[in-house]
Amino acid sequence: MMRKHIGAAALAGAMIISACGVAHAQSVAQMESRFAAADKNGDGKLTLAEAQAGMPRVAKNFSKIDRDGKGYVTVDDIKAAMASMM
Repeated sequence: MMRKHIGAAALAGAMIISACGVAHAQSVAQMESRFAAADKNGDGKLTLAEAQAGMPRVAKNFSKIDRDGKGYVTVDDIKAAMASMM
């Protein structure tokens, strides 16, 4: 009887982890789509002005995301910032 409970708990835990992974993948895909729309010149970089126009949360945290002070952020920069918030 105990094995069934442990198995059910493990399955439930795996389902929660899987659901979290799916939710994270969806939020990353949504961010990438919004990034592409905000990147008006298509150079793969968002300036502060582009972020202000299309990704206000990125603009609000621009200096934190642009850790190197390059004057722009990339998808990878934003992903790293997202990962550090988890």
